[in-house]
Amino acid sequence: MVPHFFCELSQLLKATSSNTLINIILLYVVTTLLGVFPVTGILYSYFQIASSLMRMSSSVGKSKAFSTCGSHLCVVSLFYGTGLGVHLSSARTHSSQGNMIASVMYTVVTPMLNPFIYSLRNKDMKGTLGRLLRRAASCP
Repeated sequence: MVPHFFCELSQLLKATSSNTLINIILLYVVTTLLGVFPVTGILYSYFQIASSLMRMSSSVGKSKAFSTCGSHLCVVSLFYGTGLGVHLSSARTHSSQGNMIASVMYTVVTPMLNPFIYSLRNKDMKGTLGRLLRRAASCP
């Protein structure tokens, strides 16, 4: 039995009865290929975007661009942070409960937060959220 809500590579490798050293090496190689390389590319592209934005003369344009980049970077860091954490820590530890919670974070919570995070850039959404929070704070 795999103690997750879906079959992840790390949990499948634990369920096999093969050599654990080979499993750990395979897990690190796969995590590097599918996790570290894309994150490096994303960080490089954000460095290029930030350097281009610093050369812009319009402060309104800079603000809009940084707002968009900030929202995207928030979602990317939530997804890759929990995903890499699960895959790299599962090779060393045997805490199924912690790994399962982190797996839910990057497979369920991140896609659910995506529309909310991007809609916070909308002025109408910000105004509605502010009124809702003020109304909730004023209620006893």
